[in-house]
Amino acid sequence: MTSYIAIALVIFFVVMAFLVNLTPLGENTWLRVFFSVSALNFTLRASVPLILGALCGILCERTGIINIGIEGMMLAGAFAAFVAKTSTNHWPLMPSLLFGVAIALLVGGLMGLLHAIFSIRYRMDQIISGTVLIILAGGVSAYLFDRNAVAQGKFGAIAIPGLSQIPVLGEVLFTNPPLTYTALILVVVIHIGLFYTRWGLRSRACGEHPRAADTVGVNVNRFRYMNTVLGGMLAGLAGGFLVLEAVGQFQEGMTAGRGFISLAAMIFGNWMPFGAMGAALLFGYTQALQNELLLAGVTTVPRQFVSMIPYVVTIVAVSGFVGRVRPPAAEGKVYETEGESE
Repeated sequence: MTSYIAIALVIFFVVMAFLVNLTPLGENTWLRVFFSVSALNFTLRASVPLILGALCGILCERTGIINIGIEGMMLAGAFAAFVAKTSTNHWPLMPSLLFGVAIALLVGGLMGLLHAIFSIRYRMDQIISGTVLIILAGGVSAYLFDRNAVAQGKFGAIAIPGLSQIPVLGEVLFTNPPLTYTALILVVVIHIGLFYTRWGLRSRACGEHPRAADTVGVNVNRFRYMNTVLGGMLAGLAGGFLVLEAVGQFQEGMTAGRGFISLAAMIFGNWMPFGAMGAALLFGYTQALQNELLLAGVTTVPRQFVSMIPYVVTIVAVSGFVGRVRPPAAEGKVYETEGESE
């Protein structure tokens, strides 16, 4: 039933986008706010870090590791990408940007490994471990941040030949920078990996019934390590997106709660890649509405209330659905093999 509603909403938005941008309906201020190409473009840009963060959470929690440290992993990736970019400003632009992406992935993976070590090796409460990562990333990035450093250049849009010429959809979906395309492709890849490969079956088994997985020869904790590191890499890439593709610079605390909104998207999407992407697009759309209302000069609603829209929608969505979705059964539970003495 939920999938049918989602499909109906997508069709409605596509039809309205065509009507508003290609007919005289576009003269209506409120319709432009809700369905203009600029609003849809901003929705996709705002959703990319949320999609990557939600995919991070899915990889971790599908194997049984709670990860509320996505915010910290994302911030660490952003700072690492900024340092890498400013250190290679003298390089040609594309190699410098790709080096920034690689460093963001590396640092995100290291943050994931740290979370896995705390959670698995030292059996730390996984909520506490995630909180430690957030504090660590915030403190280290603020202390080491050089406010005089400037990153020169960022990824530009790449138009896909033919598809980019489609009215409305071409400009929104097929004229984007590379990390945006990467995030959308990763949704498909991770969905196929989780539900149609041996790795995915074993990963889900580790999160649902680790004892049963262990009895058939699956190394539960190895899978948890591996997926938490992979998840950390995706969160690091989300941070790298902010610096290398969206903003172009680093600011203290620039993730601004995106890691927590990613968690909400993961829960709202029922730990499914496509569901999480849909939820991320919803939250991104609320940020786009905030932006469009401010640009349109709408004064009938106080600006402070307009700025609250994304966070209010996040709270309402999670509070309304948290009791209707079921997390992996072994989520947050330390797994010890029989006879383990440590």
